[in-house]
Amino acid sequence: MKIFYTIIFSLLIFKTSFAQKGEVTVIKDPLIDSLIAKRLEVYKTSGEVKTGKPIVSAYGYRVQIFYGSDRREVFNEQARFKGLYPRLNTYLIYKEPNYYVRVGDFRTRLEAQRLINELRPNFPTLFIFREKINAPNLDTNTTDDQK
Repeated sequence: MKIFYTIIFSLLIFKTSFAQKGEVTVIKDPLIDSLIAKRLEVYKTSGEVKTGKPIVSAYGYRVQIFYGSDRREVFNEQARFKGLYPRLNTYLIYKEPNYYVRVGDFRTRLEAQRLINELRPNFPTLFIFREKINAPNLDTNTTDDQK
């Protein structure tokens, strides 16, 4: 009988330990709502908001055009590149003690290699890196006259 009562008591304790009920309260900074609103403003296109289709970043390729520890020299190289190729995005990366200037958001290695072939006369040390890239802008408004 003692074992029977022990088993019943154990089952009751076991059942009540997993039967937790309660209420969840979310505490967040009010700036989160304002950041979400700003993001919606940024991604508006021609008056309508793209909902359900987030800007996706995936792995792709970037070309490293320069690296060094002198910050001014790195910024000068970035400015020189932007002067030659204003449509390509540039990214500064700092990994102690060096700065790295990487350019482009290429989906394939072949695209990055084409850029390297074009950049070789102006930038002597070029490398291709696979990393997370921003989704490239697709030019859907181009016509045959603009190409």
